[in-house]
Order: sequence, then structure tokens, then C-alpha cells
Amino acid sequence: MPRSKTVVPGRARRKKVLKAAKGGFSGRSKLYKTALQTQQRAGQFAYEHRRLKKRDFRRLWIVRINAAARLNGLSYSSLIAGLKKASIDVNRKLLADLAVRDMAAFTKLAEVAKSVTA
Repeated sequence: MPRSKTVVPGRARRKKVLKAAKGGFSGRSKLYKTALQTQQRAGQFAYEHRRLKKRDFRRLWIVRINAAARLNGLSYSSLIAGLKKASIDVNRKLLADLAVRDMAAFTKLAEVAKSVTA
């Protein structure tokens, strides 16, 4: 029995890499070896940034909450501490959304937090 070669699967693998590297500059999208390196590097960045995105959004929410809290005469930490003491379980994403879209509701929460801490 003759030895079977991996022509079809190998070609499929190379096509997959070159298709994923489309839009790259020069050899990065044309040559298999450089395209493979580019895709591996891109995959590494994508992996890392999927995790960084979560941190970045949390930082953004905290900045927005702090800005809105200071308009109500509170710091971020005292607002969060007051809400915890008042047993109000609201996550930072929701608080930041309230701070941007519905300032009246945020002000009510701030008043509750202020009354508990005072």
C-alpha cells in the first residue's frame, strides 16, 4: 500500500491561515510562514485583550461613578460603602449607566448612601 500524503489537509490548513491573514501588508498576507506568525501574534493579542477589556470597562465605570458621586457631595468609596451598609446590591456597570443616563435615580441612591454613612 502506498504512503498517503497530507496534501489535502495541509492545503486546507494553509488556506485557513492565509484567509485569516487577509488585509495584512505585503508578505504578511501572501506568504504562508509570515502569515502564520502574524496570525499567532494576533491571536495572542486577542487573548490578552479579551481579559484587559474587562479591567478597562471596570475602570471606566468607576471613573463615571466617582464623577457623579462627587456632584452629590460624596466620594466613590463612601458611596459604595454607604450602598453596602444600606444593603443595596447594585453593580458598578448599572451604577455607571444610571450616572450617565438617569441622574435623578443616581441622586436618590447617593442620598440613601449619604444618610447611612452620616
